[in-house]
Amino acid sequence: MADNDEPENRLIAERRAKLARLREAGVAYPNDFRRDSLAAELLAAYHAHSAESLAGTPVEARVAGRLMVKRVMGGTSFVKLQDRSGQIQLLLKRDRLTEPVYAEFKKWDLGDIVAARGELIKTKTGELSIDASEIRLLSKSLRPLPEKWHGLADVDTRFRQRYVDLIANEETRRVFGVRFAAVAAIRRFLVARGFVEVETPVLTVHPGSDAARPFMTRHNALDADFSLRIAPELYLKRLVVGGLDRVFEVARVFRNEGLSTRHNPEFTMLELYEAFADYTDMMRLTEELIADAAREAVGTTQIEWDGRTFDLEPPFRRRPMVDLIEEHAGVRVHPSQPVEELRAICERFDIPVEEHWGSGKLVLEIYEKTTEANIEAPTFVCDYPLEVSPLARAHRDDPSLTERFELLVGGREIANAYSELNDPIEQRRRFEAQAALKERGDVEAQGVDTDYLRALEYGLPPTGGMGMGIDRLVMLLAGVTTIREVILFPHLRPEVQG
Repeated sequence: MADNDEPENRLIAERRAKLARLREAGVAYPNDFRRDSLAAELLAAYHAHSAESLAGTPVEARVAGRLMVKRVMGGTSFVKLQDRSGQIQLLLKRDRLTEPVYAEFKKWDLGDIVAARGELIKTKTGELSIDASEIRLLSKSLRPLPEKWHGLADVDTRFRQRYVDLIANEETRRVFGVRFAAVAAIRRFLVARGFVEVETPVLTVHPGSDAARPFMTRHNALDADFSLRIAPELYLKRLVVGGLDRVFEVARVFRNEGLSTRHNPEFTMLELYEAFADYTDMMRLTEELIADAAREAVGTTQIEWDGRTFDLEPPFRRRPMVDLIEEHAGVRVHPSQPVEELRAICERFDIPVEEHWGSGKLVLEIYEKTTEANIEAPTFVCDYPLEVSPLARAHRDDPSLTERFELLVGGREIANAYSELNDPIEQRRRFEAQAALKERGDVEAQGVDTDYLRALEYGLPPTGGMGMGIDRLVMLLAGVTTIREVILFPHLRPEVQG
């Protein structure tokens, strides 16, 4: 046993002994109290009331939550109770609660789940409080909160023990409040515009559309290999074929790739598809959706993130990729250029290349290595090379490009969208090209999804589609710089047991 574990183990033993006494008395873990008020609701409704008005018109409240602060001063004590909305103070008096109840309360520990009933009052310092006429222990906490619960700072502990992090850190609760509000706003926004929310398979024979390495698994009953989806795209477009011409999914997706401040192998994506629309319609929808989510989640479209301020009020800037490369790298490139010319430009910028990469892939590499990180203001980077966009429609004015955009803010991708390729013959050709790359060792290339091709042969209307990383959007709105801060249970190396 490590020396620094001894105090905690001693405290746990003491709390277990208290629980044993509760069991003997037959009062451990009751479940017959129902609260009728939350801390924030009471503070919002009665904070401005005077002590006299509260005394003249008594208001009783029933609250429950975690004991976070405890100050015992003889026959009077003050307690801070924390529920999901915030904290409220309880005033406990021995002569009001009775001596046995008050004596029992003094044995309670920080972290215990308690309930109270009483009338709202204002203390001498003007703090809204509940003058408790009843107080009960609902759930005994056997582990002590961190020594300085208001400042739990160890990052690994915070992410592994998110339950403690949420108890101890107001900032963590704020961040996830932003996430919950943003996701709810996105759903409301889309439903109000005629979109329907659907669910598509997570276990699939074909993992999806994007260039990414999937997680593989085995279905024993079917005796078949399956993968966890890397995107719901192909199933959602099947639904558009079937007549559900405005669909969206808030989807958990999985990619067998490394961890970083922007990447977690399991993350959340919004994907949506709208028939009789193209990527310009998706631009308008995307910027309006993001602005609405910002207003609902944080109350403004002026966002502070990583020391910078971003204005998420539409319209966002729209620029072709090749123009941005020229602006930031000083070179004019295009997928129509010979491979040798583009390889020479890559060599000039110390960009490694693979032998099988074509001109379109090389243009994308030049963009990603010289330009992408420098795009600060919200910008739709438009017209990606066809070679790297196997599901996007060819650009109406340039067949070497596609009608595709990525939205960047602060040098980071937030969304990806395009006019969907709905020509089944051309889609088969592109799938076969992807399959050839896969045969040559490209672990991120996808194969041929014959059922999706069959669906296209029944007719996919002209369609616009968009995918957005929910986690990255929340990072932006909440002002945090690592994806683990916005995922309740991010993936970490397995904890060493011992």
